[in-house]
Amino acid sequence: MSATTDSEFNIQKIVSWGLVIVLGGIATVLALVSIASMAKGSKPIDEEAANSRIAPVARVEMAAPSAAAAAGDRSGEQIYQAACTACHQAGVANAPKLGDKAAWAPRIALGLDGLLKSAIAGKNAMPPRGASDANDTELARAIVYMANKGGASFKEPAAKK
Repeated sequence: MSATTDSEFNIQKIVSWGLVIVLGGIATVLALVSIASMAKGSKPIDEEAANSRIAPVARVEMAAPSAAAAAGDRSGEQIYQAACTACHQAGVANAPKLGDKAAWAPRIALGLDGLLKSAIAGKNAMPPRGASDANDTELARAIVYMANKGGASFKEPAAKK
């Protein structure tokens, strides 16, 4: 091969690569312009729809207790379901399970007044009032409900007037 042919071949390579780079640049600019015009012509953002998609899954609302709850009208079972079941269903921290006669027997021997006094003050791992918002009458009803399931025959206290 002669020197002229080699230099002509190199010039062809340079021109070819230059053309590829220029055409690639033009294609990139056209693509960006196209994307920008599509975004400009799209619907405006619906803020309400966007907010509904990113809204929290839950919401906590604080409210005053209902008139029935304030008057002490909840049953022992309702108090048990609301507060006591967390520990007394599974026996957490040695809490006597609902219906376990052997576990409830020594406690039943204390009587309703003794059990109520322990529940009001808290006993071992159990916080005062079993971490409930029950008044004394409702708490006594919950104790009667649980103790009677464990073999006691306590009488449920009536609402105080």
